[in-house]
Amino acid sequence: MSDPRKLRVLFIASEADPLVKIGGLGDVAGSLPAALKTLSLSDFNDRSLDIRLVIPYYPTIAAGNWRPKILTEFDLELPTEKIPVKVYALKYKDVPIYLIDGEPVAKCQSVYSLNTVEDGDKFTFFSLAALELCKAIKWKPDILHANDWHTALAVYHLAEIRTSDPFFSKTRSLLSLHNLPFMGAGTRSSLDRFGIVPSTDTTLPVWGRELPLPMGLSTADAIVAVSPQYSKEILKPEYGCDLQGFLATRKDKLSGIINGLDFSLWDPANDSAIRSPFSIHDLNGKADNKKAVWEEYNFSGDFEKLPLLVLISRMDRQKGIDIALEGLRRILQNGQHCNWRAILLGSGDPNLEGQTATLAFDFPEQVRAVKRFDSQLSHRLYAGADILMMPSRYEACGLSQLIAMRYGCLPVARATGGLVDTIKDGKTGFLFAPIEAEAFQGSLERALALYGQPKKWLVMQKKAMQEDFSWHNSAIQYARLYVSLVDEGKNFLKR
Repeated sequence: MSDPRKLRVLFIASEADPLVKIGGLGDVAGSLPAALKTLSLSDFNDRSLDIRLVIPYYPTIAAGNWRPKILTEFDLELPTEKIPVKVYALKYKDVPIYLIDGEPVAKCQSVYSLNTVEDGDKFTFFSLAALELCKAIKWKPDILHANDWHTALAVYHLAEIRTSDPFFSKTRSLLSLHNLPFMGAGTRSSLDRFGIVPSTDTTLPVWGRELPLPMGLSTADAIVAVSPQYSKEILKPEYGCDLQGFLATRKDKLSGIINGLDFSLWDPANDSAIRSPFSIHDLNGKADNKKAVWEEYNFSGDFEKLPLLVLISRMDRQKGIDIALEGLRRILQNGQHCNWRAILLGSGDPNLEGQTATLAFDFPEQVRAVKRFDSQLSHRLYAGADILMMPSRYEACGLSQLIAMRYGCLPVARATGGLVDTIKDGKTGFLFAPIEAEAFQGSLERALALYGQPKKWLVMQKKAMQEDFSWHNSAIQYARLYVSLVDEGKNFLKR
């Protein structure tokens, strides 16, 4: 018999750090369950939390140093076939982690593929197998917490079966929305293979009734965007991806909770990747880190007087890289406010990579371009830089600005999504609104002007470093939402 004092949460995602991390979702799935485990009983209305993380057992994980043990095996029954499922288990930061393996996962060599059929089969298989796993180990979840399109079909399928399957009759669902434009396009054949009938929800656009993310959004008991501002923006045509009308019909289910930052990973006082530790109480080490980066990239000039600008990003139009490049070029060509140095780190769109390299070639004294993803270097840049450039066209939450502020590096960012929720213009960073190089230039020049006033700059640095974006605060909000969903479910069953 299940213990009514336990709150059971099945947390499923396509990636989770440190086992596998491609983007921000990996940070969330790797940190939020562990943060929830650290909360007190009172945060869950005096119920203990039993949260279990489930991700696919990618070949890259199997090839690593992880040594999970086999937990269970079963067949996933489809209309025309059976797919054997193997589930492995391990524990990390006191969170049980289950790894689901099977033909659709094993045959894919990458986490995400350009082959939409492969990804459709992989994530549909994973979503359904995650639910069947609960039955195989006789563990009834109170909450299914899914993330983005990759696991949205678990939410949709749960809604289909819980009226007829007593095992899931009390399970409530929550779908976290990290990136609305990615809905699972090209996966219709997977719905057919796995016996999933497209949605008949007439509030959805016709095209959205057979896409995993809209299907999940239409049946979720709660929808959580990863920042309060983003939860408002997706109700508007500019960011709604033609789902804004539908999302308006689900407004009572929609909320926003800002993502947190793993303070154990991003801590300037205890960061092994940087030359000198520092803190809000002693910023001397930051100057040492700046000097180290300055020398590493062979910049001329006095590092103590010239500000160091950094861009640490995927080279993608969404990230506004073109806006930053044009804005920097305008400043350099005008010949004013040029007493700075910049390092542009990232890879992605070949065209943007080329433009970045060209800017560095045209202005070799001021600019360096580093075309790669480099985690260790990013730590050094956050620690040594004065200003982070983050001109995103849209940013559901954003992580870079949180890291930068913790390291005393002030962000110059566009006023969108989580950047609005986390940066206080003129106090902890600098914001601009229009999606244009001129607006970015103006905001950057404001930052450069303030850098010339060391006392005022130090005040801003310390205010930024004082901001608490730890996962603890976000986890409390999720805990309250879990409890409200369970209570709402009880009331629904009594009707």
